[in-house]
Amino acid sequence: MDSNTPPNIIVTRRLPGGVHERLTTLFGAQLNLEDKPFSKKQLMEAVQTADVLVPTVTDVIDSDIIGAAGPQLKLIANFGAGTDHIDRAAAHKKGIIITNTPGVLTQDTADFVMALILAVPRRLVEADRLTRAGKFTGWTPTGILGRRVRGKKLGIVGMGRIGQAVARRARAFGLGVHYHNRHPVSAPIENELGARYWEDLDSMLSAVDIVTLNCPSTPATHHLIDKKRLALMPAHSVIINTSRGEIIDEAALASAIKNGEIAGAGLDVYENEPDIHPSLLELPNVILAPHIASATHESRLEMGEKVMINIRALFDGHQCPDRVLPPSGNI
Repeated sequence: MDSNTPPNIIVTRRLPGGVHERLTTLFGAQLNLEDKPFSKKQLMEAVQTADVLVPTVTDVIDSDIIGAAGPQLKLIANFGAGTDHIDRAAAHKKGIIITNTPGVLTQDTADFVMALILAVPRRLVEADRLTRAGKFTGWTPTGILGRRVRGKKLGIVGMGRIGQAVARRARAFGLGVHYHNRHPVSAPIENELGARYWEDLDSMLSAVDIVTLNCPSTPATHHLIDKKRLALMPAHSVIINTSRGEIIDEAALASAIKNGEIAGAGLDVYENEPDIHPSLLELPNVILAPHIASATHESRLEMGEKVMINIRALFDGHQCPDRVLPPSGNI
């Protein structure tokens, strides 16, 4: 590309106002002013002309789309931390750099996880619905009985940035921290968090009261929580998922809750998003959020800044600071 020619940057979704304005001012980016995803056809067309594509989690950048990319496409600057919706191997093979926005979502997502950890056992949303329906007739000794959070055991599946941030919050609420990861975290972190490592996930699931999923979506984690593993969990336990929907078998989850095998769930992501398993919609002891764990004004603006820093670094001839490496065999 001629150094005097501004890069052709195509943004696939409507982003917060400040990000849109800066992308336009700094790079003259082509913006999607509608708050709906590009179709596959639109993505195919975009990669044929774009020097930089700025997608989000709703854009599936598969091998077909990578294969259709013109030689001018140098960077896929993802607006988000997860990149499982992008065929990283195909992009790497074609020499296309992928970047993401790590770190800026950690604290907001951990806050949201903690909100669900508190709300599901205490049946907060059920109580809100009852009150709004005019069914609150005064205090009773048996009204909307939940379960105490303090003193319970929290099992964290995936002890990365978000998992560790959740653990710190959980300790403040008196929860015992347990975790399953491919490998134990360092001894200083484990000691700081007072966390117990479980090499075997099944053993941990049977021993804890609350499970939170904070692991990436990979072939190995698809339906990680299935009918068999749900059956291992105590009947009073609840499960929280803010990572990726396909980590849980939704049909099995709905059945387990309906049959009283576990007590409830707090979900922010779904297996076939935006569609939700119909049975989950009918269950009062399930909190269903619309994929908003990281949805704060601050995080969205910080994500945009990271996208712009990566774009600037590329065209200034520097290493992109948030480059995502191609997948390895153990992902």
